[in-house]
Parts: sequence; structure tokens; C-alpha cells
Amino acid sequence: MKMRLKDFELEVYFDKYEFTAPYLLSQSDCQSMAIGELLALEPGAQENLMKTWLGYSEVRGNPGLRQEIAGLYDRLTAENILVHAGAQEPIFNFMNVALSPGDHVVCMVPTYQSLFEVAGAIGCQVARWELAQGESGWLLDLDALGKLITPKTRAIVLNSPNNPTGYTLSREEMQAVTAIARRHGLYVFSDEVYKDLELDGQQRPWFADMYENAVSLGVMSKAYGLAGLRIGWIATPNRQLYEKMARFKHYTTICSSSPSEYLALVALRNRDKILSRNRAIIRENLDLAEAFFARHPHFFLNNRPMGGPIAFHQLKIKEPVADFCEALVARKGVLLLPSTVYSFPGPYIRMGYGRKNFPACLEKLEEYLREDYRP
Repeated sequence: MKMRLKDFELEVYFDKYEFTAPYLLSQSDCQSMAIGELLALEPGAQENLMKTWLGYSEVRGNPGLRQEIAGLYDRLTAENILVHAGAQEPIFNFMNVALSPGDHVVCMVPTYQSLFEVAGAIGCQVARWELAQGESGWLLDLDALGKLITPKTRAIVLNSPNNPTGYTLSREEMQAVTAIARRHGLYVFSDEVYKDLELDGQQRPWFADMYENAVSLGVMSKAYGLAGLRIGWIATPNRQLYEKMARFKHYTTICSSSPSEYLALVALRNRDKILSRNRAIIRENLDLAEAFFARHPHFFLNNRPMGGPIAFHQLKIKEPVADFCEALVARKGVLLLPSTVYSFPGPYIRMGYGRKNFPACLEKLEEYLREDYRP
């Protein structure tokens, strides 16, 4: 069966506007930095980068990097870590080694398109476990998850903190998902690229620390703001699945960039500084947004995120949300992401809180509402 992937709607939309719109108000990553800024965090880092060998690196990832990543987990070692190029590669590779045509997958939605699209292209049936709009934020029904499981279900696919809503599973919800998966012998593939950006003060484990058949996805792009490194990873205690993914990687990237792996290692050794900075940026921007939404209660429903640098706010408009976003970027250069790119019903927009220029972007949005918008 030939795999037929649909257009990645979010990436198509960004391809049109991301590098031309001056006010990016929908970005899902945190504030980035120059290579020099990153190297300045650690004495000797610049000299060591200059010594980095530019030959092939190890398929499973630089041993030192894998060891540093393993330190993020409570129960795993470097032998449980498989380094990849970004997050897309491990998503693609997991789906291809764990799933077969005719399998059934339950996926939390709305979410990043590849988390369900690849499974569908393989020939799987995908059931949507939908977040629902509550009075003051997003809600997730665990009873609904149990009802979606069938005899053909092979995996539960999660994203927490969630893109685009910022909804974050509690420890108790994670335990409940684990119990369901264990009862039915399912994989849990958990996209946790925003781990350590939880905003509610609760401590949560990685799924790979909780369940023997879980796969936790991490990446340098989102919480760390280092998307240009193109370094991601999976962590899993399931050795058989790990080996299958390592061998499948021979057909995708084979190995990662050695300089990128070294820079990722420097970043992870200094993760407390980077993550503390990024959490502070998010909180400052959320405070600004609270005042903004208070000034426009008849236009927005403020869905404050529980974690991560993005939120999915409802617009109280009659026109199509895509039309609103197109007019906004055309007239003011402000880029918001409409819910249509998530194939999610309702007038929602994704707003990003992880960058330092958020105040200027928000000011431009308010200027549009005040001077240009005609409902």
C-alpha cells in the first residue's frame, strides 16, 4: 500500500506567511538565541565546538548527549534514548514500526497534524479524543477515552502540554491513561515537547517513566527555543520497540549533525538557565494578555494555557476565522493561526507567548481591532 500523506495544513500556512509577516503572534516555540549566546553559558564550550568532528555520528546519538537526555528521566538510562532530527522524524518512525494497516489509533485532538496524519496514511483508523471548550478553559473526558478503545486499538497518542490549547494532563490523568493502556496492552506515544513549561506549579513525570510501553517525545525546538539545531529524541523502556525504531532510522536520517548534537548537549547542561528564562517570558506575556482580554471581553474567550507557550482562544465573531486571520495579516502584518489548520471546528486562533516581541505584536493586534476591524 502506497502511503499518501495529505498537505500539512499548519506548515502550508506558515510557508505562506512566517518569513514575510513582521508580527508573529502565533509561534509555538520559545525565544531562541544565537550560537554565541548559547556557547557563552558554559566555559570552554566555544573551544570544544571548534574541535567537533564533522564525520558521521552514531545512529543512536552522541553518547554524551544521550546520557544528558537520560538525566531528564527518573527511571531511564542512555540505552533508552534514541536521538532524531527534530520531532517529525521520531513521530514518522514510531508510526511506521508500531502500526500496520487496519490498526486502530486513538489520538488526542486538536493536535499537531502528523500525530494522526501519519497513522491515517499508513492505513490505520484514527479515533479523535477531543478536548472540549469549558467556561474557563479546555476540558478532557477520561471516560470518553475508555469508550474509544476497540479490539483493534494499538496505540493512544497524546500531546501534553498540548499544541495548540496548552491543556496539560495532570499526574492523575496520566495515571488513568496508563491504566487504560496497560489493561488493553497498548502503546502510549506522548508528545511532550513542552515538558518543563508547566505553568500551574504541578510536578509531572514523563510518560516513559510511568509505563513500560510508553514512548516520550522530546525536542530542543520548543521549550528550549533551539529549533535550528534540529535535535529531538524518544525515550522508551520498551527495548524491542527501541531497536525497531533505531533500525528504521537507517532509512531516514541515519544520524544527526555532530555540531548540532554538541550544541544540544551544551543547552541541556544549562537547561535550568534556559528554561527559567523562557518561563519568565511566557508569564510576563500572559500577564499582558490578561489585561488585553479584559479590554475585549466581547471579542475573545481567554483560554489561558496550563502549560507551554501557546493557547487556543475563541473569537466571538460571525465571519470565518480564516478570513479574520487573512485580513489581519494583510492589513497589519500580524500572524495568528486559525483553527482551520487543525481541522478543528469553531472560531479559534492560536496565540504564542514564548517570544520577547509579544508586546509589540499584541499592540498591533489591538490597533487592528481599534482602527481597522469591521465586523
